[in-house]
Amino acid sequence: MLSNKQQATSNKQQATSNKQQATSNKQQATSNKQQLANLKPFIKWVGGKRQLLPELARYVPKKFGTYFEPFLGGGAFLLMLQPEKAILNDFNPEQLTQLLQEYQRNHSKEFYLDLRAADRDGRLENMSSIERSARFIYMNKTGYNGLWRVNRKGQNNVPFGSYKNPKISDANTIFAVANYLNSAQVAFMNGDFEKAVSKAKTGDFVYFDPPYIPLSATSNFTGYSAEFGYEQQVRLRDVFKRLHENGVHVMLSNSYVPLIEELYGDIKGVQIEHVSVKRSVGARATSRTTVGEVIVHG
Repeated sequence: MLSNKQQATSNKQQATSNKQQATSNKQQATSNKQQLANLKPFIKWVGGKRQLLPELARYVPKKFGTYFEPFLGGGAFLLMLQPEKAILNDFNPEQLTQLLQEYQRNHSKEFYLDLRAADRDGRLENMSSIERSARFIYMNKTGYNGLWRVNRKGQNNVPFGSYKNPKISDANTIFAVANYLNSAQVAFMNGDFEKAVSKAKTGDFVYFDPPYIPLSATSNFTGYSAEFGYEQQVRLRDVFKRLHENGVHVMLSNSYVPLIEELYGDIKGVQIEHVSVKRSVGARATSRTTVGEVIVHG
């Protein structure tokens, strides 16, 4: 049995140990917070939102429930927002990183073209979701000017990009993003945008970043899916309106074109903001310039 003096010493040592553990936990929390604050997308994306983030941030609701983003793209807005609950897409960081490291070692024009052909010769159908993700990231990092473009058959047709030393396997960023996803309550799904937001309820927040409406007849490369035309834009408007009328916070970004005013201008309680954004990825390197976009919110 411990004497009073021994007990006091033991208590003091335990208190010191608890204090050290608390300090360690605080330092780890600070490190995690700093890591999360520096999260960035690990893929290039036409229409990526990094340039638009300050404008988007102005219209984020002060309080919301679950966050939905059915057109995730590069994920810049998600990584800025870092919601506690979200409906997003899935990936496995360990397997993904291993595959990308292998692709880094094999990188060449011939390897790129062979991997690109996987959506033509039947190999793509037999790839796992991780293999498809690795293929997507590799081609995004090494294809011409950061494009992801498909023809009417859904086949990628982006030429090889002549980069001297592309950073294909960005493991630190992938794992940092994975740490956030693992720390939050995130549900993953793939499918139609309407289905992806079907569970949104009053007080939730939905951000739509669809394939943009072309600014001109030659700019249809902005649509990553093989088909997202006028009918899909109208259906998207209908979903946006229905969510808004049900008390869901909604926000959408798109090109500054007359069709946007036509589709969203008459929805009660919805505002259309005009913004200018300097785009860093385009069909041609010389096409990088300031463009007009809109943020529709309500």
